[in-house]
Amino acid sequence: MWQVSEPYHAGLFFRNAHVNTVAPTLMRKLALPPYQRHMVWLPDGDRLWLDQLSLGRKRCVIVSHGLEGHSRRHYVTGMARVFSEAGYDVLAWNFRGCGGEPNYQPRFYHSGATEDLDAVVRFALQSGYEEIAMVGFSMGGNLTLKYLGERQVDSAISSAVVLSVPTDLAGCAHKLAEPENKVYMKRFLRDLKDKVMHLKRRFPNLVDVSDYDQISTFAEFDERFTAPLHGFASAEDYWQQSSANGFLEHINTPVLMINAQDDPFLTDACFPRQAFEQNPNLQLLTPEHGGHVGFMQRKWKQSLWSERQAISFSLAHCQRCPRAKAA
Repeated sequence: MWQVSEPYHAGLFFRNAHVNTVAPTLMRKLALPPYQRHMVWLPDGDRLWLDQLSLGRKRCVIVSHGLEGHSRRHYVTGMARVFSEAGYDVLAWNFRGCGGEPNYQPRFYHSGATEDLDAVVRFALQSGYEEIAMVGFSMGGNLTLKYLGERQVDSAISSAVVLSVPTDLAGCAHKLAEPENKVYMKRFLRDLKDKVMHLKRRFPNLVDVSDYDQISTFAEFDERFTAPLHGFASAEDYWQQSSANGFLEHINTPVLMINAQDDPFLTDACFPRQAFEQNPNLQLLTPEHGGHVGFMQRKWKQSLWSERQAISFSLAHCQRCPRAKAA
């Protein structure tokens, strides 16, 4: 059983969950890794943009960002740096429409779209990687857990670390509708508007955007757009089918989930302790502080606590590259 290498000490300033959530975006400026960009075609004729940091290693880490994120966000580049220094190549993929160019098909990404993650895994295998670690943030964490639990994954996948994961999509949608989270909700809806408007321009009869600015919750957004565009009967159906909590018992890959107790986006159901206790492949870390994809510390320009735990767990579960454990 892997052991946490150090406790998380937020420091006085970052004990406020909202400060810890927002501060990294404002304060943590990291150099963009020297990515090589690849276009990955999908079976339905759409495409993904994948950014690769390659030094010719035999193992890689696939990093999945969060809602309205991308491969250049601070939390992705920070994790990429830590894994690269430890001997991994990095595949930081962008969800449909998040790579700087709009996607082609009358849909976009969502929390259950594991077929797109599978395309990235297949790209990694076709590129010759012998071992694959996975890291997922927020929505990307839910996507990673669902992927691992819904199918027989390739044996090259050795481990996964997921952080700040909304494994209860219905509860989290309602949580974000609460007054204290209004600023986050408005930001998400503002960013998603660009994708909805692109669909309207490309497929004029597909969506009705006439009163988009009146939408104020994910319940409204998912009922209006996510569910019908992606084949779900309703927002509730989408949440139920896509929440990772329904797949945890079937995961056979070593997984570490790090969810802060003060995460303003998460509900009690996002701390599924019973499922983790019943599945020996799963480990759960719930530090008192950390916010949502925060885990900031005083020396934020260096590696974060969450990044150090992620690489420690991943190295502990290396199978095909034993020499790399000393990296």
